[in-house]
Amino acid sequence: MYRIGELASECEVKADTLRFYEKHGLLAPSMRSDAGYRLYTQQDAQRLRFILRAKAVGFTLAEITELLSIELDKSNWACSDVKGMVDIKLTQVEAKIAELDAFRVSLQRLSDACCGGPESAEHCSILEALESNDKMIIR
Repeated sequence: MYRIGELASECEVKADTLRFYEKHGLLAPSMRSDAGYRLYTQQDAQRLRFILRAKAVGFTLAEITELLSIELDKSNWACSDVKGMVDIKLTQVEAKIAELDAFRVSLQRLSDACCGGPESAEHCSILEALESNDKMIIR
């Protein structure tokens, strides 16, 4: 059995993280001690590690909840269901990467257009580009 601090330490998270997951229904202590301390089993520790790994690859709390429900009832789900969730997340990540790449390109254009000198910003090319309607400068 683990007390909250012991489990948090073993999984390299804060006790508040465990409380947060408990509040959101992802994790529940198996029992409480006579003094009211949360007590976790090895199975709870495995569940926490599952949550942390799913979070590390970008799944949201809602998605982790769904993955946990699949994990608890594997026989009623197909691998294609789980793969579908991963493929949706992968598509979202690829879209975000494309969006961030467009931001990078736009910021690089703004930076390249600016002299960056000590003179007044009265004619700063960056500010002028942001004020203009010319979408080619930003995109």
